[in-house]
Amino acid sequence: MIWHILGAGSLGCLWAARLAAQQHTVQLILRNTETIAGYQQAPGVGLSDAQHQHTVYYPVSAQLADDPQPIKHLLLACKAYDAEAAIAQVTQRLNSDSLVILLQNGLGSQQAVQKRLPNTRCIAASSTEGAYLAAPFHSVLAGQGQVILGDLDTNARPQPQQLLETCNAAGIPCLWSADIATQLWRKLAINCAINPLTVIYNCLNGELRNYPELINTLCDELHSLLCGAGQSEAAQALQEHVWAVIDKTAANSSSMRQDVLNQRRTEISYIIGFACTQSRALSCHTPTLHALHTQLQDALLAQGLPTV
Repeated sequence: MIWHILGAGSLGCLWAARLAAQQHTVQLILRNTETIAGYQQAPGVGLSDAQHQHTVYYPVSAQLADDPQPIKHLLLACKAYDAEAAIAQVTQRLNSDSLVILLQNGLGSQQAVQKRLPNTRCIAASSTEGAYLAAPFHSVLAGQGQVILGDLDTNARPQPQQLLETCNAAGIPCLWSADIATQLWRKLAINCAINPLTVIYNCLNGELRNYPELINTLCDELHSLLCGAGQSEAAQALQEHVWAVIDKTAANSSSMRQDVLNQRRTEISYIIGFACTQSRALSCHTPTLHALHTQLQDALLAQGLPTV
């Protein structure tokens, strides 16, 4: 398979390294000639284990968005707030036979991309894998997780069996869901209950055990929101799911907290911002959720970071 990866962050580089290790042709799509020049000074895309005991570099090629090469398989691994603009740069390289995997956090950006690509198959991904960049183009796999894939549109299509086999053979643990919306809404709710608090209290996920009443109240409100949005399946046992994630990722720093610590824009608008917008639209009573959104915006403002 020939893969193009747009977004050379931790997960983009993680996928690039794994696919390259299986002898797939991988092309990073980078921002500009300066970024490509910087990448060419590196030994390739690096991948390390959590303990940094083993590091392998893969000689992956790089190109610009306006390269004329058609794109058959695209992994869009940029941040949610960049997704729509990023896909606009390569739209002319996609066609009805192309397949696009959307690896964004939260909700909203996937639908915006699908709207721009009405004739292209867009597959949303819900990933629980943990990774971070030790250096540009060098990903560290902090925690093995699961990637659930599913079609964004509701038209019945056969499972992309070759895609699933390719990913699993490359050590990317993928499952297919006929109802990806349930997975995305459940992950959104879990992220709403965890990520903002790790920023506000500047703590690791496991330290949220110190705030049981607040998290349980949030879970109750998010449960009501999911049910109001027609996502009752995603709402099932939500509190148990949230606490299980907190315990399983106790030593991890949430992606939102990592962004703040690195002075990067967060995906607030696609996580708790999206949830609050939906709550207002559905007239759900979620005062704790709205108060948390305001607190998070205040915390970002104090750090000089965007609040949207």
